[in-house]
Amino acid sequence: VNISILIVAVIIFLLVLHHNFLSLSDFLKRELSDSSPLGLQPIDFIPAAPQRLIDERNDKEISVVIAASDERLGGAIAAMNSIYHHTRSNVVFHIVTLNDTADHLRLWLSGTALKNMRYRILDFDPRVLEGKVQVDSQKADTFKPLTFARFYLPSLVPHAEKVIYVDDDVIVQDDILELYNTPLKPGHAAAFSDDCDSTTSKVAVRGAGNQYNYIGFLDYKKETIRKLAMKANTCSFNPGVFVANLTEWKLQNITKQLEKWMALNVVEELYSKTLAGSITTPPLLIVFYKQHSSIDPMWNVRHLGSSAGKRYSPQFVKAAKLLHWNGHFKPWGRTASYAEVWEKWYVPDPTGKFNLIRRHSEAYEAK
Repeated sequence: VNISILIVAVIIFLLVLHHNFLSLSDFLKRELSDSSPLGLQPIDFIPAAPQRLIDERNDKEISVVIAASDERLGGAIAAMNSIYHHTRSNVVFHIVTLNDTADHLRLWLSGTALKNMRYRILDFDPRVLEGKVQVDSQKADTFKPLTFARFYLPSLVPHAEKVIYVDDDVIVQDDILELYNTPLKPGHAAAFSDDCDSTTSKVAVRGAGNQYNYIGFLDYKKETIRKLAMKANTCSFNPGVFVANLTEWKLQNITKQLEKWMALNVVEELYSKTLAGSITTPPLLIVFYKQHSSIDPMWNVRHLGSSAGKRYSPQFVKAAKLLHWNGHFKPWGRTASYAEVWEKWYVPDPTGKFNLIRRHSEAYEAK
């Protein structure tokens, strides 16, 4: 009896379910006939977005790493602002700084028109450099640990396959996507701008002659350097702007290689005695000797800070995709060449702190 009752209940349930399904089907048919052209049609029938909108939208995430020290924070701000306003791409800034600068940086970004930028603030621990950099006790205040942040890219941006690194004294005048798309040859972990390129070659540096080749950065009197069999007249490259393939970087353990040469220099003093450039350059030159790709030289038009004079024509400066004020004369100083180009992208410090630093810098340059 119980089984019979159960069978009858199941049959009644199925009949009710079938009736409701038929009613729903009729309802949907009526809705489709009475609704707008899109109605409840399958997604395939929705018109495609206009090609113009597709071309203007780019969802590729581009990781840009930039170091930001407190005394040069305005430079990093201007650089990021110029990048942000020249691209439609999904740029994420990874701003490497020290603990005592982070709060100032957050206030500057959140209190100005830059608050809509996507960014991460990363704290750099100078202790990773212990035993790898020889610091002159009389010049300890001139040591800038953040200049070595570029050596640790995989740790700073662990999930990215590719990143762009830029110094804080640059202004970008074109879409950073083009630089990001720089092709890297198989086995190359980075692409730099060679110092023998046609736009910035053979720059005279006081005390070092024409510092555009390896002998300008490395001491070829040292046996360790000679054993590397690197030609002294090989073109050097500028590490202030480069594209890195982090997958290849990690495979080749580039960071460990750089640290090895840094530590060796502390013991053997392998860098050139007349070195006028950054002490970050020599280990990079060794590790990437004939193992790097090249970026378009217009994406690193440099040496704007090597003198107060204007070494490029206004037309060339306007055509440059990236301007680089490497050298003593920074664009936030009074005597820098083409400082008005940098000023266009500078966002005033809401705390007023950097404005005070600029005034001190200008007073120093005027002496």
